Amino acid sequence: MFDEPDPSGAAGEQRALIARLRAVIEAKDAELAALRVGFAAVRADLEAERELRRRLELRVAELERRLCMDSSDSGTPPSKEQIGARERRRAERRGRDASERERRKDRKPGGQPGHPGKGLSRDPDPDERREADPPAQCRQCGAGLAEAARAGSSWAQVWDVKIIRHVMEYLLPGLRCPCCGTVTTAAPPHGAHAGSVSYGPLLNTAAILLTGYGNVPPERAARVIGMLLRMPVSAGFVDKAGARLDGKLQDAGFDEAMRAALEKEPVLAADETPSTC
Repeated sequence: MFDEPDPSGAAGEQRALIARLRAVIEAKDAELAALRVGFAAVRADLEAERELRRRLELRVAELERRLCMDSSDSGTPPSKEQIGARERRRAERRGRDASERERRKDRKPGGQPGHPGKGLSRDPDPDERREADPPAQCRQCGAGLAEAARAGSSWAQVWDVKIIRHVMEYLLPGLRCPCCGTVTTAAPPHGAHAGSVSYGPLLNTAAILLTGYGNVPPERAARVIGMLLRMPVSAGFVDKAGARLDGKLQDAGFDEAMRAALEKEPVLAADETPSTC
C-alpha cells in the first residue's frame, strides 16, 4: 500500500514559509524606512550647502564690487581710497591718453560724421538780435574793407540768463462792516505776511535745491544764492526752507498718498544692492 500525504504537515510548512516571508518583508520595510530617513537628512544637508554657497557667492560679488570702486563712483574721497584703486584709475587714464595719441592722422578731432551730437540747437526766435561790427580788413590779403560791398551774413547765438530782483507788493484793502463797524483786511497770498517782507517761491526753491539735492550747507548755500541771484538771504532762511516745504507736503497729504502708492507696488524695499546677510 502507498503512503498517503499528511495534510497537517504541508500546512505547517506553508505557514512557516509565510512567516519567514513576512519577516523578510518587515526587515526590508524597516531598511527602506531607514534609507528614507537618511535620504531626507542628506537632502537637508545639500540644501544647506546650496544656501551657504549662494550667500558666499553674493558676498564675494559684493566684495569684488567694493574692490573695483574708487573716488569716481563712491563717496570715498581720493585721499582715503585704496592704493590699488588709485593705480587702476591712473592706468586707465594712461590707456585713454595712449589711445588718443594713437589717433589716425586722417581723423579729425571732435565728433565724427554721422554722430548726432549733444550741442545746443539754434533758437529760431531769439529774445534779442544785435549786429556785430563789420570786419575792418580782408582776412586773406589784409586790404581795408571800408568801401566793400556787403556779401551776406552769418550768425552766432549765445544762451544766457538775466537775473534781476523782482519785488511784488500786494495791496490789502480793508472794509468796514456796516453793522458793527469792524474793519476786515484782505488776507495776503500764500507765503506773504501782512506788514512784513518775505522771500518768494523761487528763492525758497533755490534754497531747497542747494541743501536738499546738492547737499550744500546752509551757510554756503546762502552765499551762493547771494552771488548768483544777488539776493542777500540768511543761513536761517535757507535752513528753514526744507521745513516749510515739509509743512506744505504734510498739509497736502503727501505721506498718505505715497504710502498708498507704495502699497500697490508688487515689490517693496528692493534695490540693486546684493544681500550679504
